[in-house]
Amino acid sequence: MKRRGLSLRSKTLILKLAQKIRVLWPDLVNARVVGLATISVTTVLLGLRSLDQLQPLELLAYDNLVRLRSLKKELDPRLLLVNITEADIHNQAQWPFPDQTIAKVLQQLQTLEPVVIGLDLYRDFPVEPGHRELVTQLQQPNVITVQSINTLTGTPAPPASPPEQIGFSSVTTDPDDVVRRNLLFAQNEEGTLYSFSLRLAIAYLKAQGISPHPSQQNPDYLQLGKSVFVPLQENSGGYDNIETEGYQILLNYRCSEDLVHQVSLSQVLAGQIEPSWVKDKIVLIGSTAPSLKDLFLTPYSPILRENYEMPGVILHTQMVSQLLDAATGKRRLFWFWSQSTEGLWIFSWVLIGGIVGWVFRHPLTVTLGSAFGLLVLWGSCFYIFTLAGWVPLASPALGFLCTVVIVVTFQSHQDHEQQQMVMKLLGQNTSPQVADALWQARDYLLKSGKLPGVSLNATIFFTDIKNFSTISETMNPEVLLEWLNEFLQVLTHEILTHQGIVNKFTGDGLLAAFGVPTPQQDQQKIAADAQAAVTCALVISDRLNQLNQNWLQRGLPKIQMRIGIFTGAIVAGSLGGKDRLEYGIIGDTVNIASRLESCEKHRQPSDCRILIGYETLVHLQEQFEVESWGWLALKGKEQMVDVYRVVGWRANKE
Repeated sequence: MKRRGLSLRSKTLILKLAQKIRVLWPDLVNARVVGLATISVTTVLLGLRSLDQLQPLELLAYDNLVRLRSLKKELDPRLLLVNITEADIHNQAQWPFPDQTIAKVLQQLQTLEPVVIGLDLYRDFPVEPGHRELVTQLQQPNVITVQSINTLTGTPAPPASPPEQIGFSSVTTDPDDVVRRNLLFAQNEEGTLYSFSLRLAIAYLKAQGISPHPSQQNPDYLQLGKSVFVPLQENSGGYDNIETEGYQILLNYRCSEDLVHQVSLSQVLAGQIEPSWVKDKIVLIGSTAPSLKDLFLTPYSPILRENYEMPGVILHTQMVSQLLDAATGKRRLFWFWSQSTEGLWIFSWVLIGGIVGWVFRHPLTVTLGSAFGLLVLWGSCFYIFTLAGWVPLASPALGFLCTVVIVVTFQSHQDHEQQQMVMKLLGQNTSPQVADALWQARDYLLKSGKLPGVSLNATIFFTDIKNFSTISETMNPEVLLEWLNEFLQVLTHEILTHQGIVNKFTGDGLLAAFGVPTPQQDQQKIAADAQAAVTCALVISDRLNQLNQNWLQRGLPKIQMRIGIFTGAIVAGSLGGKDRLEYGIIGDTVNIASRLESCEKHRQPSDCRILIGYETLVHLQEQFEVESWGWLALKGKEQMVDVYRVVGWRANKE
């Protein structure tokens, strides 16, 4: 069977696709670097998270979000806090207080009809006088007392308290000793224990017609009202492998101060208390005296200069307030993403960091882009936090910055290599302005490690010393080299000053170009290049007069030189192979400029003879004095060239 080749249309499409890939190849390489950096950084971050290495940063971020959250500092009217202060201890002149004192406080409060009273004081043994009175008060159905979770090594509950009126007061701290979690249930040798705050909340909500029951979502989950208390997992939010013994939720702090109405123990004993603060409310009694050391660190601690630790009874007040708000729908419980969603979140921000590093190259734009990206990340996390969602912040922020640094570093290295390549091809003989233009256009210029040939219009500039061979025979080689370098240095300086490029040295002369290597199609720019070349030639003529005078004084020979200038189409690009590569300029324009420099050698009206073609003259806009030499037959050229000698600037030129 005869095999059919590709159709012309198919070949054309393949060729266009290949050309498109060639053009986009640098971008594809950069995209590959961004992709590899994103995958690598994400993998490292997820690995660090699994090893608990990023948890401290996430907890710091969480604390900042708690402090910055715009919750109104309004009192929770459902609670009253009775503080045992340093002044109260001083007034009683005894610690622990006698049972009689505690009994009197409870009796005073009961007359004002609270829903429930929580006594956050250990009373596991009698402290006479008044123990019998205290037992009577503790057996009231609305009095909740406390115990330790582990009663073998901790403090047991008061013997007089019924089991259903006892809650544990122990709190859970994170590895940095900060309280961020609310432990609702725990296990000990006696079975399941309720927390002190949960007992108080259940007692209060019962009067509101709300009772705890298993959730339909999961019978192992507690539900109060419409809120399902989903227990913390070991990797919830910013946590990594935390201890999840018992039934824990994330503590949603209300504020750091002005949480509830507060009175002192002495005020209660003296009857100096507003009855409306107690009636139908929850009353908590506990110590806020620093000397008793029932103090804990919280997310607010870093910004507090004094009293930076929160008393335990205020912590319980925070917990009760959270439970009441959740049950009544006033505040949502914290929710978290799954690990896979968190991984995708981190990956997305790492990728965005790579894109920022890819798109922006200038240090200022990189800095601004990075700052804006981090601001958007922080704003997103903060907004989610206000909706009671805790999502990773530190991990994506760290990944974002890492990929920005990696991609920017790679691009800087790539830019450095490309810059070295450009300078290797063009040498050091370019002006700062031209070098900057080249560097800005490097993505266009550099293809596959070399400068591709481009067609453009430029002005070519050739120089040569008249009778150089004769002069060199009369000079010592070392002196000749030094003298020649002095001359070429002047030429090079003036060419660079006038935005030209010295392409190569030809022994006693050089080849320069104005208008390369970036393509010029604008006629005004082409004219500006031609004018710059002629101006440069006249300046060199003036400098030659100065050099000749100086050389005569030093006993060195005086010289004459020729300059040929022609404007037209050329092709510029890399010449050579991988072992040797240089920037080449070829075309008939180059040949004509060279022939203009060497033609009519016997006609040397001045020390510096400057010949141009008509193709250059048309761009000079009558700024220079010229004389016509007519149509000349140049060596190797079949067609004659209209030649002009540049005499100088016009008289009215400033």
